[in-house]
Amino acid sequence: MLTSVFLFISALAIILVGCHVFTNGVEWLGKRLGVSDGVVGSIFAGVGTALPETMIPIMAIFFGSSAASDDIGIGAIIGAPLMLSTLSLPLAALGVYTFVRMGRREPHLNLDTRQLDLELRVFLLAFSLAMVAVYVQERWFHITVAVVLVLVYAYYVKKTVSEEANTHDEELPPLILKSNTDQPPFFFIWSQILLSLTAIVGGAHLFVGAVEEIAVTVGIPALILSLLITPVATELPEKMNSLIWLFQRKDQMAIGNITGAMVFQATFPVTVGLLGTDWMLDKRIVVAGGLSILSAALLLIFLRLRGGLSPYHLLVGLAFYIMYATYVLF
Repeated sequence: MLTSVFLFISALAIILVGCHVFTNGVEWLGKRLGVSDGVVGSIFAGVGTALPETMIPIMAIFFGSSAASDDIGIGAIIGAPLMLSTLSLPLAALGVYTFVRMGRREPHLNLDTRQLDLELRVFLLAFSLAMVAVYVQERWFHITVAVVLVLVYAYYVKKTVSEEANTHDEELPPLILKSNTDQPPFFFIWSQILLSLTAIVGGAHLFVGAVEEIAVTVGIPALILSLLITPVATELPEKMNSLIWLFQRKDQMAIGNITGAMVFQATFPVTVGLLGTDWMLDKRIVVAGGLSILSAALLLIFLRLRGGLSPYHLLVGLAFYIMYATYVLF
């Protein structure tokens, strides 16, 4: 137990350092490529930091040897969007309020509403298709939905890259691997990103292992572990990246990192589940998917009614997470 606690703390430290190095690297990549904050936060960071939780279902479904492997894989697939929409976004809101009290930033969020609208719409479309596939137990339908989800993500990337959005023009801190120049070569930028991703993935792997050891010790079932505990651990990179960017007042990258990861999680990992399992989901997993859709739909309604989102709006999902945790546990 003491060893697991030590690994838990060590893994958290590795993830924190990795996220700091990663955000510095992807910002420089965006600056050198001349792309918008939306591309940096939603695609570069969204996909990069989604790697830990994406690897869990792949390893569990295709390489798992135990009877609970599919449960763990599917739980991770559905649990990730649930955590992003009902926990990561509220934690970002709490981060904003904390930084405001510290005098480090203003209370409102400066967001590209077009990009956020696109991400919420694409997520709702993709994840709703995934839930519909639960009730159509035909192999051809699952394969068709899997292909559609990949095409939906390709459309989202094309749309995000082609949209002109506000870019962050302020001076960036020097690239950590090449701090003696204001025009670091791409070799050093990519090397820093890859090194930081290695640290993030490795740290997340250690973190999940430590959490699982602690959970097994206290007798938590595999499905509950995969729905409520493992996704919290694997979503740490998104949470940490977003807090770093919110502290720096780079709101579009901060929130886009989470909503972009939601879009990715609703497409590629779901495709893994559709192709690698029979996609017959436990009632608790279906409820998790439904709450994720409901939380995102409410955000889209707030966005369109108010013309933007405030930290208060982001807190709404927390009520769904508390309700779901209570439902699953009791």
